[in-house]
Amino acid sequence: MEKMKPIIKDLSRKAKQAALLWLEGFKEACCLHRVVIYCLRSRELMIRTGQCFLLNGFIFLGSIFVLKSVIIPTLEWILPDQCPLTDFQETCSHGNILRFHYLLRLGLVQIVYVLWFYPLYVFSFILSNIWYNDIAKYGFFAIEMHGPDVRVLPSKTEPSTSDSKIHADKSTDLEGVMINIAEQAYSVLLLTVFFVEVYVTGYIPYIGKFLNFLLLSWMYAYYCFEYKWNLSGRSLNRRLDFFETNWAFFAGFGNPCVLAIFLFSPLVSFGVMAILYPLFVLTATGSNADKVIDSRTEWQGQGLGRLPVFSLADYLSMRVLSLFWEQPQEQKSAEVDLCCSLLHLQQ
Repeated sequence: MEKMKPIIKDLSRKAKQAALLWLEGFKEACCLHRVVIYCLRSRELMIRTGQCFLLNGFIFLGSIFVLKSVIIPTLEWILPDQCPLTDFQETCSHGNILRFHYLLRLGLVQIVYVLWFYPLYVFSFILSNIWYNDIAKYGFFAIEMHGPDVRVLPSKTEPSTSDSKIHADKSTDLEGVMINIAEQAYSVLLLTVFFVEVYVTGYIPYIGKFLNFLLLSWMYAYYCFEYKWNLSGRSLNRRLDFFETNWAFFAGFGNPCVLAIFLFSPLVSFGVMAILYPLFVLTATGSNADKVIDSRTEWQGQGLGRLPVFSLADYLSMRVLSLFWEQPQEQKSAEVDLCCSLLHLQQ
C-alpha cells in the first residue's frame, strides 16, 4: 500500500492540473468579447465576419426556419394526410387520396432540399472556408498592429530560434517552399484521416459518444489554432508537439466549439457552427496559449506529459503515402526519403 501512495499522489496532481488546464482552455474559447474589439480595429475583418453571419445565419438558418415554420405547415394544410375527426365512429373513405397527399408533400419538401438546401450547403461550405482564412489573417494583423504580439512565444519545449525568422527563410528559397508545401499537404491528409477516426469512434458502444465528443473537441481546437500557427510560421512538428503536450487545454478550448453538433440537427448544427467557428478562430488568434500554459505548468510543477492524440492518424497517413511509391523500388526509396526529409527537417 505504501508503494501505491506516490503513484496515487502523482495521478491526483496530474488530474488537478488537467482540470485547471481544461478550465483555462474553456475560458479562452469563451472570450468572445475579443471579436468585437478586433472587428473595431479592422474594417476588412468586420466585413468578412459580417458576410459569414449574413450567409450562414440570415440566409442558411433563415431558410431552414422558413421551411420548418411556413412551407411545411402550409403544405400540411393544403395536402392533409389525415381524415377530419368529425366522428370517431366514421371510417375514412379517402385513404388512397390521403396517401397520395403524404407522398406529394414529401416529394415537394425533398425538391426544396435538392434545389436549395444542398447547393446552398456546398456553396456556404466552400465560401466560408475561404472567408475563415481571411478572418484569421485580418484578425492576426489587427492584433499585431494594435495589441500584444501574437507571434509564437518561446516555450520550454521549443528552441529559442525565432519562428518569424524561420518563416522568412522558408519563403525565400526553393527548399523552404517545398517544405511548406509538404507540410501543408501532409497536414491536410493527417486531419482528414483524423476526421475519419472521429467519425468511426461514434459507433463504439457505450463510450462512443464520449470519445466522439472529445476527439471532435481536439479537432476543432486544432483547426482554430492552425490559422494562427500558419501565420506565425510555426512548423508542423512543433504544432503537433505543442498540441499533444497540452492536450487538456485544447480539449477545454474545443468543447464549446462542438456543442452545436450535439444539440441540433445536422443542417442546423452546420449553420450554427458556420457562425460560431470564425469567432473561435479569432479567440484562438488572440489567445496567448503559450503563456497561459507555461504559467500553469510553473505553478503546478511538472507537466502532464504528452498524449499521442494524432499517433493513429499519423501512422495511417504514412501508410496511405506509402501506397504512392510502389513502383519502381529505387524511385520509391528516393521519394520516401525526400518526403521524410522535408517533413522532419525542422525537428
